[in-house]
Amino acid sequence: MRVDLRALAAAAAHDPAQALLDAAGDLSDYEVFHNLVLVATYVPPNRMFKGPDGKLVEFHTTDNNLAENRFQGKAHLVLAVGPLAFSDDTAAKFGGVNIKKGDWVWLRPSDGFEMFIRDRRESDKGLSCRVIEDTFVRGRVTDPSLIY
Repeated sequence: MRVDLRALAAAAAHDPAQALLDAAGDLSDYEVFHNLVLVATYVPPNRMFKGPDGKLVEFHTTDNNLAENRFQGKAHLVLAVGPLAFSDDTAAKFGGVNIKKGDWVWLRPSDGFEMFIRDRRESDKGLSCRVIEDTFVRGRVTDPSLIY
């Protein structure tokens, strides 16, 4: 399955959360169990800088850099939360912290496993996601571009 990282990065320039939600599509066929969290990997847009003439200049990201965001990116958008996630038990105490669909969180990518949600509009494309245990979600952030 191909992941169109360049298209995700371009869409992220306008609204990164909506870009990932659109790419994920209808998630009604996916059910997250236990204390697991399904997150989509954030791919940042090309950077814009002011040129010497005062006009904005777009610096394009290389394909390798886009791929590194997929493998090593730490900012993720929450797509679904299991029914037991962020519930206190004998092993973990969350202190009332909870997350919901649409929250930006940060985590270590190697703590979860990567999977792809198929884009139903284009059968050969998908969205890079991770499934991770609630205890491995390290925090929440208001803007994913603040994390790398």
